[in-house]
Amino acid sequence: MLITKRKPVGVGEILMKEFMEPLGLTQTRLAQAMGLPRKHVNELCRDRRAVTADTALMLSRVFGNSADFWLNTQRRVEIWEALNSPSRRERIRRA
Repeated sequence: MLITKRKPVGVGEILMKEFMEPLGLTQTRLAQAMGLPRKHVNELCRDRRAVTADTALMLSRVFGNSADFWLNTQRRVEIWEALNSPSRRERIRRA
């Protein structure tokens, strides 16, 4: 994986800017389409909740793309955060 100083774009920003806004989709409508509470979708949009396999599958059904797209987006952010957190990087280095 290419290590960069710049944090990758999170799931929330991609979800809102690339999918919801162009479709005129609100968080409430997305939550209904996914069968989830609106709070869950709001936390995804604000990058306060990680994408799980279940959520990735739901997003892929709603937007017609793959679950791998959503999981890989989440994975890139998590790896970047692990490598750019001094305490986590030290733990990884000791392993």
